[in-house]
Amino acid sequence: MKRIRLGKTELMVTRTAFGTLPVQRRTKEDGARLLRMAYDAGINFFDTANAYTDSEEKIGMGLADVRGDIVIATKSGGSDYKTVKQHIQLSLERMRTDYIDLLQFHNPAVLPDPEDPDGPYAAAAEAKKKGYIRHIGITNHRLGVARAAIESGNFETLQFPFSYLAGEQELELVKACREHDMGFIAMKGLAGGLLTNVTLCRAFMNQFDNVVPIWGIQFEDQLRQWVEAEEAEPQMTPALWEELQREKKALAGSFCRGCGYCQPCPANIEIFTMARLDMLLTRSPWQQYMTDAFHEKAMRMRDCIHCRACASRCPYGLDTPALIEYNLKNYEKFYAEHKNQA
Repeated sequence: MKRIRLGKTELMVTRTAFGTLPVQRRTKEDGARLLRMAYDAGINFFDTANAYTDSEEKIGMGLADVRGDIVIATKSGGSDYKTVKQHIQLSLERMRTDYIDLLQFHNPAVLPDPEDPDGPYAAAAEAKKKGYIRHIGITNHRLGVARAAIESGNFETLQFPFSYLAGEQELELVKACREHDMGFIAMKGLAGGLLTNVTLCRAFMNQFDNVVPIWGIQFEDQLRQWVEAEEAEPQMTPALWEELQREKKALAGSFCRGCGYCQPCPANIEIFTMARLDMLLTRSPWQQYMTDAFHEKAMRMRDCIHCRACASRCPYGLDTPALIEYNLKNYEKFYAEHKNQA
């Protein structure tokens, strides 16, 4: 499997990276086994986070004995020196390793200040000096923070949502990272599950020689899909470009990317699913949304109190209560028409 240089880190990583957030949904044994399958298939780059429950533990279970052959990126959402230091130590213990290749600040609202001795950056810099981490990066969903991170020169990588639905602003981030020799790690390559054409997704990413997409992988068949797509090395063709344009037109406007930063909800609504439920019903097997368990969860949309806490946290500025109201009406109609066909 081909590898590319991750910017100034000089890390050579496979162009297909394994995103471990979905591995949380597997048992420890199954998750560890899936990670090992990815390694055996040639993947050497694994992205996780301190906040992804037991995902780091599963990396330790499945990959500790091949630690020298892989690159591990993890994240800390800590906002002060003490918390980040604790997160680093916990990540090392969970993953059964004595170093982290890339520590990323996890979607901070403002850039960590390297001059603040009590701030999160100080903990990362100290850990780097001691050899516990080797490189410092940042993840974000906010264009302004991402641009500031690039210009600051304090980070070696940027992880940002990037798919074939990207606009000029996201493309400018990729260009700026290349100019500053920062590695660009693409998250949300499937736009939160809305994109289903693996060949088109891979062909789009292949246009950029400094972009490393991480694909969230939960099942063996997903792993096989991405490995096969990497081996096929699809390139953008006129036919794929036409399909891309149709997709962008169909998904234009305010759509939820499913990032989850809107949570928690005081009414216990799973906003990151319900705010895009209309698209999920038409772009994935709809039968899974007709079960009694899912219907009960969907009906919590009726309990929305319009507090707008979710909207205040949305990095894309979406009117999430309005999306919930819209999707509730659509789902009730769809459920009534399709329940007996499931």
